[in-house]
Amino acid sequence: MDSLMCALMNAAQWRLRRHTVTKPELDAYLDACAHLTREHYFALPTAGKIRWDLKGNRLSWNSSIQGIYPENNIACADHFATLDRSASKEAPTMILLHALMSANDFGYRRIAAHFNKRGWNVLFPHLPYHYSRRPKGYANGALTITTNIIRNAETLRQSVIELRQLMAWARACGSQRIALLGTSYGGWVSALTLGLEMTDFTLLIQPIADVPHATFKSPSSTMMAGLLKAHGIDAASISRHAHLTSPLHLTPLTSADRITVIGGTYDHISPSESLKSLSSRWGGTSYREVRQGHFGYAAMKRALAEAEHYLNSPAQ
Repeated sequence: MDSLMCALMNAAQWRLRRHTVTKPELDAYLDACAHLTREHYFALPTAGKIRWDLKGNRLSWNSSIQGIYPENNIACADHFATLDRSASKEAPTMILLHALMSANDFGYRRIAAHFNKRGWNVLFPHLPYHYSRRPKGYANGALTITTNIIRNAETLRQSVIELRQLMAWARACGSQRIALLGTSYGGWVSALTLGLEMTDFTLLIQPIADVPHATFKSPSSTMMAGLLKAHGIDAASISRHAHLTSPLHLTPLTSADRITVIGGTYDHISPSESLKSLSSRWGGTSYREVRQGHFGYAAMKRALAEAEHYLNSPAQ
């Protein structure tokens, strides 16, 4: 499964090879970001009030980062209310963050139903360039990670800001317990958000922790690495942005004993070694490992099992 998915990702990168950023463009962006803090880079907008639009189970609002693709300028999340309608507004909220180029939301809807039965509301945000935000003419999520490193960084920034806004919406609705469950790219977004927002608990399934590795040594980025190197861009360039976009460079606001990181024994995209290092740097979070590659179902099953411990423990 890993070989097939990596082949698809490399093919997508080849089709978008003309999007490759030039080294002078990237250097100018990195220079501008050099003195920024995460608090500034991922800051919530202060001007104007967000206009939330909840129609049926679809919540939408204008993204604070506007780009050239109109579909991506509208942030949205699917809202799945707990089965106990009388307590739905004040119910705790689980936010599910999907993986890069996630094929469909069928599995996530089943997971949402699982938490609904446990008395939790569930929010399923459509991350930038995915699902309802996919620009015409592009594959689902294809524009999220490409050789346009600047767009990659701004997309990640957009993802974190929108997640923070969604957490604020849930709190405003009455949720006092908010948890995150993020997979792969969604795990990366969740991990970065932990440095800025408190959660009741968080489950990270094979998140991207070592960004230079994911960009230049991962089997899913072979094509991207070759194109970037041809433009004079190497791992050292990527590392200049680590203070903003690397989970290894932050300290979570959530207590370490309320965070579980799940790795895959055969994962070469987010290697278990990098996730063990992340857990250690974060003060000894729980680390669990399953026998699968980056793509598979064992990790999610383990995450749901781990969630039971937090669901049955007192709120933090």
